[in-house]
Amino acid sequence: MITCQRTIGTELAQSIARRIGEPRYKLWFERHARFRWDEDVLTVGVPNRHFEEWLHKTFGGEVAQAAAEVFNRPMQVRFAIDPELFQAARREQAEAREAAPAKVKPAARKGKAPAPTPAKPAEAPKPAPVAKPAPARAPETKRTRRWHRLSEFVVGPSNRVAHAAALSVVDVPGEAANPLVLFGPVGTGKTHLLEGIYAGVRRAHPDWVVRYLTSEDFTNRFVQAMRHDKLGGFRRQFRECDVLLVDDLHFLAKKKATQEELLHTFDALLADARQMVLTCDCHPRLADDFSPELTDRLLGGAVWGLAPPDGGTRLAILKAKAEGGGAALPPAVLTFLAGQLRGNVRELEGAVHSIRHYSRVTGRAIDVPLVREALADLLRHAVRVVQAADVDRAVCAVLRLDAGALQGAGRAWAISHPRMVAMFLARKHTASSYSELGTYFGGRNHSTVVAAEKKVRAWLQDDAELALGERRVRVRDVVERVERDLLR
Repeated sequence: MITCQRTIGTELAQSIARRIGEPRYKLWFERHARFRWDEDVLTVGVPNRHFEEWLHKTFGGEVAQAAAEVFNRPMQVRFAIDPELFQAARREQAEAREAAPAKVKPAARKGKAPAPTPAKPAEAPKPAPVAKPAPARAPETKRTRRWHRLSEFVVGPSNRVAHAAALSVVDVPGEAANPLVLFGPVGTGKTHLLEGIYAGVRRAHPDWVVRYLTSEDFTNRFVQAMRHDKLGGFRRQFRECDVLLVDDLHFLAKKKATQEELLHTFDALLADARQMVLTCDCHPRLADDFSPELTDRLLGGAVWGLAPPDGGTRLAILKAKAEGGGAALPPAVLTFLAGQLRGNVRELEGAVHSIRHYSRVTGRAIDVPLVREALADLLRHAVRVVQAADVDRAVCAVLRLDAGALQGAGRAWAISHPRMVAMFLARKHTASSYSELGTYFGGRNHSTVVAAEKKVRAWLQDDAELALGERRVRVRDVVERVERDLLR
């Protein structure tokens, strides 16, 4: 009988792991759950109430499916605290506390004096020990993070509005756009603005609690708080701060539980007029993996985009980067680089470092011929020739359409309208004629492409939306996202 129970338990564990994935099973069930069954009821024993609520809410359906498969009949699934697992979790927490080094109690917040330490009873004086010469030690240097500042941000047409929004948050946090969402591709300055807001608010309000972290860090802390039954402390840390800054929000895609936790944090902070600023790689409307509730909160404040820098902004960025320590870059070199490179800020900064290094190694002065040698590979790939197929792939990727859908004969709006957008962008970014594009997009004639181009221009002028099934997205957002993908 015991052997039979062990076999069923193993099969049940394997069936659940297949449904939720081996890593998630090991994290939440292995060593944290115990299965018992009686007739048509499967009981999942857990160590505490938080596990009980979490597993029931997150994996209840998968456990029921696995039980029906293993027992070959529908099973009622219930989650309950198991006394042995409860005691084991308590022992583990106690051992962890004993093993942890003693922490210095932080000073009280916002000017409150710390509680006085009770005086110890007087002790008899002890003879002074003989002093021994201490070995010579090198002085320790404490390394601190250098935060970017808004005054160092190079402003141009591609980021001017986002920069102004960041300044307004520093001036009147909680009273400006709240939440403020900054989105754009990699290397356009989202993190720089977020760090600048952090540094500016800390200087203006030194007694405020300002939290800055990435979405990955938020997720990791949330999971650890769940596992160790410390959700109360986790929530106080983020829901009682004055300003919360979260970078790389797109990391939360498909992480439903973490999104829900962040959603409750949103509500708590916004109810008290506490400022939130978040960054993401795309407009919230295009983030299909966000829950509708989270998208709604993100759209409730202000959403501003940052695009790759134009020629004038690239030149200003290169001048700023060239002012740092190192050999000077002549104006002709900076102008050449601004005209040749189309990448983001990091690529421009890397080009400056590469040129200086090549000059130092070869012992030659920095001029345009040296730059051509030093950046030969980078310059070779800097100017990209866009084809109709590139536009097709980019539109399908942004709107989550099947490959080849725009080349078919489908006339439904969910296909024909994205096809019009693709034709418009192909005319703008390729050298193909109307007839060539009509042939590529399903064998249509040139007048169809002309009509599509006019239609999309009108959509952009009217700030219209595309209806894609249950989704609605702004045409302008789609065009900007596709263009970033094409030109990066």
